[in-house]
Amino acid sequence: MTPTRTHFSPLARLLHWTMAPLIIAMLFIGVGMVATVSRAHTTLIAIHKPLGIALLLLVILRVSVRIRRGSPPLPADMPAPQRTVARLSHLILYALMAAMPLIGWAMLSAAGYPITLYGPLHLPPIAPHNTELFALLRALHTWLAFALFATVLLHLAAALFHGLIRRDGVFSSMARGGR
Repeated sequence: MTPTRTHFSPLARLLHWTMAPLIIAMLFIGVGMVATVSRAHTTLIAIHKPLGIALLLLVILRVSVRIRRGSPPLPADMPAPQRTVARLSHLILYALMAAMPLIGWAMLSAAGYPITLYGPLHLPPIAPHNTELFALLRALHTWLAFALFATVLLHLAAALFHGLIRRDGVFSSMARGGR
């Protein structure tokens, strides 16, 4: 008989807790970028682009870890609708975490802007130079940022619910690795 894993792997926890503040920072940097025309705008853009690509690489790694190592089972007494919402919310989080940098990259490609990672290191364009496509992707990037922010807030609320109210081990399985 193999024991049931009650916590996420150390690598999964490391990726989660590395990405969480980076994603929140990206959301606030994005708001700051569109809210200012000062010299800070250029600095924020210089941070936003490479950080977005770093997050894209981290989410690819995170998804592969999740597929290879799985996740601990949800509590047996958790209602079926909550189980469904938990699974869907994680799928939505992963989809948004991957889509946001890809759409940002495509948006800048459509605008004809280079994706500068550092100094002379640039990424190739992934979309044709097209003003209408740029406008569409910019709006999509904005709306998906709002969706990601809302999903992160719901994820945080659910984590607090499990950690403070249900006390069922779901939060601790990611926070410290044990139930």
